[in-house]
Amino acid sequence: MPQLGDPNFSKAVVLMIQHGEMGAMGLVLNRTAPLTLRDLARGQSITVSPSFEDENVYVGGPVEPQRGFILHDSELVEEKHEVLPGLYLSVTMDALGPLLASDTKGHRIRFCLGYAGWGPKQLEREISQGAWLFTEASKHQVLEGDPDGLWDATVRGMGVDPAMLLPAKGVN
Repeated sequence: MPQLGDPNFSKAVVLMIQHGEMGAMGLVLNRTAPLTLRDLARGQSITVSPSFEDENVYVGGPVEPQRGFILHDSELVEEKHEVLPGLYLSVTMDALGPLLASDTKGHRIRFCLGYAGWGPKQLEREISQGAWLFTEASKHQVLEGDPDGLWDATVRGMGVDPAMLLPAKGVN
C-alpha cells in the first residue's frame, strides 16, 4: 500500500514463505535485478540451458542480498520445500545447477537474491496500520507473472481498482 513508505516495498508483491511467532520471511516477486541467469551462472561455473539464459534474476528483498532463493515447479531436484501445491523453494547450489542446465519444457524458475524479513509481530502491526493487502498466491502468478504488471494484476485480482488506493492509516 502507498502508506508503507519504504521504497523497498513500493508496489511490491511478496510471496510469504514463513510466518510465525518468531517473525516472517517472504520473497519480492516483481523487482528485477540488473542481471540475468546467464550472468549469475557465469560467476558460479554453472551450465545454463539456452532456455534460461536471458531470464531475469529478481531482488527478493533487502535482507542478505547475496543469498539466493529458487522458486520452481520442478521434481528434478531433491532439495526442495513445497510452498504451494506444485511450487517449490530450493536454496542450494546443488539444486540450482540441475535446474538451470535442464530444458524449460519440464519446469519454470524464478531466482531471487535476498529476502524480505519482519521481526515478531512487525508484519501484523503493518497490516493493522493498512500498509499491506493480502491474498492467496498461485503458482502461475509466482512463476509466470510479468514483473512490471504483477502488482496491478494482483490488486485487480482482489477486486480492487489500483487507482482507488490512497495513502491512509488503518486501525491500531
